[in-house]
Order: sequence, then C-alpha cells, then structure tokens
Amino acid sequence: MAIRRIREDGSIQVLDDETADSTPETGEFHSELADDSGADLAAALPESLTVNVELPAPVHSAPEDEVAVAIDENTINPGEVVLSADPTTTTISVVAEDVTIHPEEPVVEPKVIPELPTADRQFSRRDRLRGQTSNAPETAAMLTADRLLETKGKRRHAPEGGWPAFVYAASLHTINLGDSQKVRERKAVEARIDRQWEGSARFVPVLTRKGGVGKTTITTIMGMAFADAREDRIVAIDANPDRGTLAERINKQTRATVRDVVTRAPSINGFTDFSTLVSRDETRLDVLASDTDPLLSEAFDENDYNVVADLTERYYSLVLTDCGTGIVHSVMRATLQRADSIVIVSGGSVDEARLASETLTWLEANGYGDLVRNAVVALNTATQGTNLIKLEEIEAHFRSRVREIVRIPYDPQLAAGSVVNYRELRPITRNAARELAALVADGLPVRRNS
Repeated sequence: MAIRRIREDGSIQVLDDETADSTPETGEFHSELADDSGADLAAALPESLTVNVELPAPVHSAPEDEVAVAIDENTINPGEVVLSADPTTTTISVVAEDVTIHPEEPVVEPKVIPELPTADRQFSRRDRLRGQTSNAPETAAMLTADRLLETKGKRRHAPEGGWPAFVYAASLHTINLGDSQKVRERKAVEARIDRQWEGSARFVPVLTRKGGVGKTTITTIMGMAFADAREDRIVAIDANPDRGTLAERINKQTRATVRDVVTRAPSINGFTDFSTLVSRDETRLDVLASDTDPLLSEAFDENDYNVVADLTERYYSLVLTDCGTGIVHSVMRATLQRADSIVIVSGGSVDEARLASETLTWLEANGYGDLVRNAVVALNTATQGTNLIKLEEIEAHFRSRVREIVRIPYDPQLAAGSVVNYRELRPITRNAARELAALVADGLPVRRNS
C-alpha cells in the first residue's frame, strides 16, 4: 500500500511500506491516505493546522493634505508611541518638544535718502543776478533779510569811545573803527547782567549785622545797574521792620508803602494795579517803600513780607530786598527762604568787617551754607576809617569764604544820602555797580530744581 505524506512546503511525497517505516514522522503532519482519491487525502489532513507568518512592519505614508498642514518642527517620535494591551482600544501617547512661537518680523522698507540739491537750489544767491529766476523751485530759506532788505546807505552803528568816535565824525561816517576797548568791556559786563533765566522771579536780599554800612546805597545802585541793562522789570523792596530809607534814594511818585500792598492785596488784579504802589527811577527801577508812620503799633513781619513777595513774584523778574538793620528779626527768615543769592555789605573799618564776617558765620550756623558760598561781598569804601585800613587784607579774608568781592568807591553823590541820579555818578562808581550786578547775575540759577 502506498503512503502519501505532505511536506512542510505543501508538496506530497509517495512512499512504499519500507520507505515509510524508515522515514521519521514529524509533528507538522500525521496524515496517511489509504488510496489515491481526493477524499482519502482530505481525511488524512489533521483537524487543526497552525501556520506562523512574519509580516513586514507597516510603513505609514501621510497623505498630501496632511503634509500640507503639518508642523515640521513638532514631529512625533516613534519611540514614544505606546499601544495599550487592550485589543479593543488603542492609546497613543505623543511627547512633543517645546515649541517657541516667534512673531513674524515686520518688513522694514529701506530708507530713501534724498539726493543733495543741485547748485541752483543752494540757500545762497551768490553769483546770481538780482531778480534772476531760479531753474528749480526755491525754499522759504531763500527769503533772507540780506536778500530782501535794501542795503543802500546802510551803515554800522556809530562807534563809542574817544578816538573811534573822532575818526568816525572826521571821515563823514565813512571810517568806522568800532568801539574802543573800554566800551567793549562795558558792553560785555552789561551782557552778563542781561543773563536770562527761566521760571519765576529771582530774589536777592542785601544784608549785614551792622547798620550804617551802606546797605540801602548798595541796594539802590545795584538795582539801577540791573534796570539799566535789562529789559524786564526790576523791583527793590524796603523790608526794614522799623523804618527804611530806600524810597528816599529816588524821586518818590507815591506815598504807598509795603503796608498798603498787604492791605490791598485782594484787590490787586494786575501789574497796572501794583504799579500805583511803587515809585520808578529813570533807569526803570521800581522801589516799594517801607512803613514811615511812627504811630504804627504793628511792625512789618514775616507774614507781611510773604504777601508782598508773592505779588512781586508775579510781575517782576528780579526782586532785591533791603533787609534793614540786623538779621534776627522775623522778616529775615522769610527773606532767606526765598533767596537765590545774597549780597553781604561790609564797611572799611575793623568792626564793620568783623560784623560782616560774623553775618556769614550766623548764616552757616543756621543752615544757609550754600548761600554763603555763593554770596558776593560789597566792600563800601565810603565809610569812615577806610583810609586807615588795609583793604587788601579784608578782601583776602572774604575771598576765603564767599564767591566774589567788589569794592564800591567813594562818590560824593552817594555820600550825600539823598536822591541818586545814576547818570551823574562817577564812571568808576557806575562800573563798580555794573560789576556787582554782573557777579550777582552770574550766581543766579538759570533753572530751579524744584
């Protein structure tokens, strides 16, 4: 009987009895067929057959529509994909890298630098005939004063000084040498006096511990020098708590005093109202007189000064204050609180210089050290005993403590103690007054911190 066996590759092997006995049986197939019919072959197959097949790993290819919207920076790491053991559900855990979104930078268009104007468009009319029309449109800068104003017969200002003025007159105004050296120096000092600053008024008190050294005189000539060189308003206040004489140094035009300013303050609505309470000098210096009535029971005090100072600050650029005798009265505190700079007056005697120095010490001890370092000392040499004193030693002493010192020379008009006419002062006196005003102006702040 022939025996047929199925090999592992699916082919059928036919064996006789001897071959079948010598051929070992495998566990993969155990079917024996008795005949050649197909039914016998089917009956010889085992009831169950197990086949192991290894398939290649699946490769996912993304469709084109997914590729179009995919974010390349956030790819999925296959090693981080976890499938759950439950065959009914599939869990995928995706770990993405940190993503930083950068906003789209705006497109900056390159700047277009215009070309320089051609020669016809330069801001000059040199080498161009009068009335000639430019080939290109002119700018407004071409309408200069030199181009539009008629220059025929135009001359420089007449020079000042002896020899330049003589040459100018002798040449029938054809030779102008300019101002003399002295005149140029005077104009330079006046330019310092006319120094401009921003904001409200500047306050400069004139003070010392001793009376009779010329505080009122110094306040008068310094105020006249300021008013003569500047175009804005200058006022000098007589803040003597008893009775001052500042208003007697100019031609009085009103009998009003600081007391009237205090009582009428609510009704003062402008400079026109305030100007009726002051007297004006020929240099345009305004003076506000102190109380002169001996029957007044109330002296001019700190509150009164603040009312006056608030009003003058509205209408004036510079406020000079003649502080009167002494420095311990109540007005002094209000005066120093507003001060931007101070002027210390010293006489030419031993005791006058010592008391002026003690004034500086008192100011330093009471918290006004900055004012002392910025102070200007006016050394009045018209007082008695000046001829016996070494003025150089007094000046050396004060230069070690203050910013500057100025000598005020003797002048007969000042010594008279009456009305001062600024134009009739000796030239050396006017120069000293201008120098004092210039030094004070140099120390005034252009801008205030507060």
